[in-house]
Amino acid sequence: MPNVTFSSPQLKKDITVYAVAGDTKTLLAVAKANKIPLSFECENGECGSCPVEVSVLSGKRKIGTALTEKEKLVLKLAGKITAAQIIDAETNDIPPPWRLACQMVLRDEDILVKF
Repeated sequence: MPNVTFSSPQLKKDITVYAVAGDTKTLLAVAKANKIPLSFECENGECGSCPVEVSVLSGKRKIGTALTEKEKLVLKLAGKITAAQIIDAETNDIPPPWRLACQMVLRDEDILVKF
């Protein structure tokens, strides 16, 4: 079970919640279930209203998670990720620091989510 720590100026303090890795819940679903005030609109990766910066807390190499085509396009157009980072994610299994909360499925790693 990964620990997910949410950090934002909107919060009085960082909030850490436990999530079940691999149950296909998105980061946004975990935030909503725990009443974390993460902004979102469409919930399907088209609007780009839920970008988050994700870092691994364990000090280990990040576990690669597939970026959806919508996520690649939206984050690239928003200037959050580069074409090189997309290639790195696809060929070297190195995820970019920015993700869309509605598209990111949690893995078995402790992460810090800044929004």
